Amino acid sequence: MKLHIPVYELVERFTRYVKIDTQAAEHSDTYPSTLKQLELSKMLVSELKAMGLSDAEITEHGYVFATLPANTDKRVPVIGFIAHVDTSPDVSGAGVQPVIHKNYQGGDIVLPKDNTLILTPSENPALVDCIGHDIITTDGTTLLGADNKAGVAEIMTAVDYLQKHPEIVHGPIRIGFTVDEEVGTGTLHFDVKQFGADYAYTIDGGPAGEIEDETFCADSVTLVMDGINMHPGYAKGKMLNSQRIAAELIEMLPKDSMTPETTEKREGYIHLHSITGTVEHTEMKFLIRDFSVDGLKEKKDMIAAFLKALKLKYPRLDFAMVIEESYRNMKYVLDEHALVTQYAFEAVKRTGLEPKQGLIRGGTDGARLSYMGLPTPNIFTGGHNFHSKKEWASAQVMEKTVETIIHLATIWENPGN
Repeated sequence: MKLHIPVYELVERFTRYVKIDTQAAEHSDTYPSTLKQLELSKMLVSELKAMGLSDAEITEHGYVFATLPANTDKRVPVIGFIAHVDTSPDVSGAGVQPVIHKNYQGGDIVLPKDNTLILTPSENPALVDCIGHDIITTDGTTLLGADNKAGVAEIMTAVDYLQKHPEIVHGPIRIGFTVDEEVGTGTLHFDVKQFGADYAYTIDGGPAGEIEDETFCADSVTLVMDGINMHPGYAKGKMLNSQRIAAELIEMLPKDSMTPETTEKREGYIHLHSITGTVEHTEMKFLIRDFSVDGLKEKKDMIAAFLKALKLKYPRLDFAMVIEESYRNMKYVLDEHALVTQYAFEAVKRTGLEPKQGLIRGGTDGARLSYMGLPTPNIFTGGHNFHSKKEWASAQVMEKTVETIIHLATIWENPGN
């Protein structure tokens, strides 16, 4: 099936969406964390209704849900496509001015409002594969917002295309736009039953053709050490400095491996995230990451063993180790629903791209949704350098994402077609 995606409409949507400031906030007592996110959500509801999705709505927690009805008589699973409207709190998302570098012919791209910010092919090897593409960047003063407004624009363009081409047969499709993904609460109030999909895909990845079906397994470990305070002039044999013992524990941990700055790909780590303390009381928080539950356990057991050794060395030390589960590798769930990922690979192939299996060294809404009963791998958007002023996207790769979404809809209706 040959698709003719209107790239100019896709780019127009994307550049319009990124100009709306939807930056999330780390510390907030509202949900969503910033009410300005709802400005884009309301716009999306209006546009979805204008496309004919009459049930488009904003839920009480700010999610946008809508249904593209099936145009087949077959009984077909309900498939969801999900993206998030918020942008990272790390870099300003106010006053975004996207710049389109048409027909890129290689070489450096200098951002116009800050000549010190330069996209080079050596630092951005994906640019080498984008000769002849229209590259969209910021002007150098803000992030771009491709994470995840590229995904939003791609879903909206796919829906519009399917509505205008009823000859493309598909089953029921659910659309979901979430809030606050960037601050880790994107699925906090997501009602899987209300959403009503059997399987879903987050459109929130990066390089062309990449399908991500793995995330870290993640736990946080909080260590509390209680020592004994004493006037330092008369402390000999009496003081027990919890800070010094905490430093000993840190020294016992691996330094040339198993840290964020020394690991990549499938390697996990123990990350000292924060430490606060006094002589009497010290608290440390570690983020533990691994792609397997067994690897996660090994790292927690290592910390526990070091604590046990310190307790033998300092019998008067009191300590507590509190473990909180954050999320688990979604592959454990997706392997039980193999077709979800297989169909994504097939959809990418039908666009003419070579599918690539990727993994996420972090978490994703899809991981949480998978464990909430909605198996959800992640699909590429064509965006790069997320959360930075050097963020960029290729319009032609974004076009391929739209094609992937459409092909997925048809594959679920007729896998052999």
